[in-house]
Amino acid sequence: MRLRPSAAVLAAAVIAAAGPAVAAPVAQAEEGGPELVVSALPSAAPEPGEVYDKSVTLTNKGTAAVDGVTFRVRLTRGLDFPEQVKGCTYSTVKNQVRQAVCELDTVVEPGASVTTPVRFKALDKALMEAVEYGTSATGDAPGEGFDDSYRRLTLTADNTADLVAVGEEMEALAGGEQSVTATLRNDGPGWVQNQESDDLPGLLVQIPPGTVAVGVPKDCAPFGIDGPSGPQGTTGKPRYVCWPQDGTLDAGQSLAYTFTLKIKKSAQDTEGEIKASSVYDIAPRYDTNRANNTAVIGIDVPSDYEPEPSPSDGADGGSGNGGNGNDPEGQAAGGTGATASPSASASTGTTTGGFTGTTTGSATGGNLATTGSDGTPLLAGAAAAAAVLGGGLVFAVRRRSASKSA
Repeated sequence: MRLRPSAAVLAAAVIAAAGPAVAAPVAQAEEGGPELVVSALPSAAPEPGEVYDKSVTLTNKGTAAVDGVTFRVRLTRGLDFPEQVKGCTYSTVKNQVRQAVCELDTVVEPGASVTTPVRFKALDKALMEAVEYGTSATGDAPGEGFDDSYRRLTLTADNTADLVAVGEEMEALAGGEQSVTATLRNDGPGWVQNQESDDLPGLLVQIPPGTVAVGVPKDCAPFGIDGPSGPQGTTGKPRYVCWPQDGTLDAGQSLAYTFTLKIKKSAQDTEGEIKASSVYDIAPRYDTNRANNTAVIGIDVPSDYEPEPSPSDGADGGSGNGGNGNDPEGQAAGGTGATASPSASASTGTTTGGFTGTTTGSATGGNLATTGSDGTPLLAGAAAAAAVLGGGLVFAVRRRSASKSA
């Protein structure tokens, strides 16, 4: 067997092919074809700047020879190739995935094998990463799925990401409406895209007591006992969780979620807590700085404001107060007013219904049905997780590797 030196192999996750190790060929059957399989790469937790340098072996378990092998490596955005190798073509494909396609000019007889290195380096923003590598059973370019000839490795770099909650305080008149924005930010250095779980980064939002959410962002859903509990954009609920629909939060990226609140006529200054966490309120292990995980969104209601009497105020109030802002709780706000009252959040154990618990756990707190070494392709991993969350908000395919603690 020969391997052309110029046809090396993926430089950085790739293939600078060392001399192939050849096993004794077996007798070829009258019928059949080639069947290349690739060995599994060992897992690792590289530090930023570290180069991963391992080898894989391609073995022909079929009954026909393979004349030439197309070997492909794909890397998520926190990884890169340390150098380019002659004989390989490099490009960036969907979702900032780096790709190298290398041609191995070699014949692999039935029962024979060839070993080649796979190399990549961890960037400063490396954190939750995935690597695809291999060929097809016939040695042609691989497709998008996984089998014994084309594999996927997920790894977590030795790095952190700092999720930050940013609140806002606005002034509004009793009986009116006001927009307020809650923001989720990633201060890095690592980027976030969960490769193994549907527990995506999220921002939990407690609607301030005395107000009702009449306008809800399309990326936010009601939050139940321990996760999303209804369609996104649903109004009138006391608590919400918001998350990036592609499951990705780059280092330095901010996601702003603006709610429109109806202020009840009896409302006074009020605040709701927001918290940077995950869609299941499991604090990710990669976020080691918890000091900036919570903030407030608040409404300041002027105490000396007295609205002018109006017929509608008299009708709504029904108490002869002439629209002085003292209507019974919920009447001025309509039928949805009771939804955002403190009693609607009694399960939180506080009068404001805030997210007061401290949660601990793993960034991989759930498990998609088709991820891992033979699951969702690299290019669709986060999208599949987001689809599980976005469709009907059905979270049956999940397991908890972390538990909440008060």
